[in-house]
Amino acid sequence: MYFFPFLAAYLLIRRIQKAFKNTPLYPKWNRLLSASGLAVLALFIVSGLYFNHKVNGFIAGFTLLGILFYANKEDDLKMYKPLLKAHFPLVVAVLLSSVVLIIAPDFYSQWDNYFGFAVFGSFIWIYARWANTKKQQQELKIVADQKDELEIMVTERTAEINRQKEELQDTIKELRATQVQLIQQEKLASLGELTAGIAHEIQNPLNFVNNFSEVSTELLDELKTGPLEKLPEAEKEYATEIIQDLTVNLEKITHHGKRADSIVKAMLQHSRTSTGQKEPTDINALADEYLRLSYHGCRAKDKSFNAQLVTNFDPTTPILKVVPQDIGRVFLNLFNNAFYSVSEKKKELNGSYEPAVEVSTILLNGSLEIRVKDNGTGIPEHIRDKIMQPFFTTKPTGAGTGLGLSLSYDIIVKGHEGKIDIKSNEGEFTEFIICIPV
Repeated sequence: MYFFPFLAAYLLIRRIQKAFKNTPLYPKWNRLLSASGLAVLALFIVSGLYFNHKVNGFIAGFTLLGILFYANKEDDLKMYKPLLKAHFPLVVAVLLSSVVLIIAPDFYSQWDNYFGFAVFGSFIWIYARWANTKKQQQELKIVADQKDELEIMVTERTAEINRQKEELQDTIKELRATQVQLIQQEKLASLGELTAGIAHEIQNPLNFVNNFSEVSTELLDELKTGPLEKLPEAEKEYATEIIQDLTVNLEKITHHGKRADSIVKAMLQHSRTSTGQKEPTDINALADEYLRLSYHGCRAKDKSFNAQLVTNFDPTTPILKVVPQDIGRVFLNLFNNAFYSVSEKKKELNGSYEPAVEVSTILLNGSLEIRVKDNGTGIPEHIRDKIMQPFFTTKPTGAGTGLGLSLSYDIIVKGHEGKIDIKSNEGEFTEFIICIPV
């Protein structure tokens, strides 16, 4: 009977010693655990040689009990407390059997098989608990490994998103840096060539950002149906929140990436090279042509859109030597803005308001004055000085690039030595006045 407590004590010491191996606690505990194991073996041998079985039960029981009390007080061994507690039934069974053997030997002899079964059953209970604890530790290790794997994947995806974000920010910085060069160009042909080159260079990293943001979204979807399903419910909820946040971030990256892509395409469109040669041009006919072109373009986008077109062309307007492609681009920008303004105002009022765009020309003081007026939303006074700046736009994201009026300013002022003035009352009208020397 006393064999089992000694065996349990020795195996417990060896198990803890083995668990400490390859850990920082091993040097601290190795010598003590080795000495304790040898002491247990020595007590087992001495008790077997010099004491009878009545005393051996007390020696074995109190030996195991002393080891358990000492281990329970040590912080380094607190992880083994469930296993330590599993030994107490064996201690109780052995000590109780020993007490009964001394006090009532006849009773013990009558029920010795049951006492032996209690001791043996307590011993088996220890290793049943040990096996169950070991299984739980293995399961926890699997869960911990899965959690670490998930955290690594999330970290990698986050790093990839941050890298893409940095590339996009670098691209935007490059784009802003080019606006200084755009403004400084004196010839529109050189300006268009430079802008086209920049736009093509931006297109590659921008495509990379858009493509990888979509791929990352797909990978997050795979993550939801893969390792995430193996996590416990508490951890699954937290991981799901992280994945949802990452998905929202990717959607924002995709949205702004497409926004930047539209800007690049607009730059390429605006940078189409012209001959750069001034030709005799009928400004009245050119203005009328682009007014109709812009109007039908707006109608193609919105079939319900209608506006009154008013033209007051001075019949005495002379034929001017201008670059027709560039002046046509100016007209197209101004007309598109005018139609957009009246369209937005009509959406706001949705009543008796009638959109109207008026174009007039007049020869005045040696210059041809061209006026483009609309009865739309007008331009707030506090931004009136900014609208000619590159990349500044009052339109919502995706509706404008902020390059049209800037390039129009360069065409008129730098390319044709003219000027552009703006008159506007917010909520009433906007009028652009272009003067080109005859």
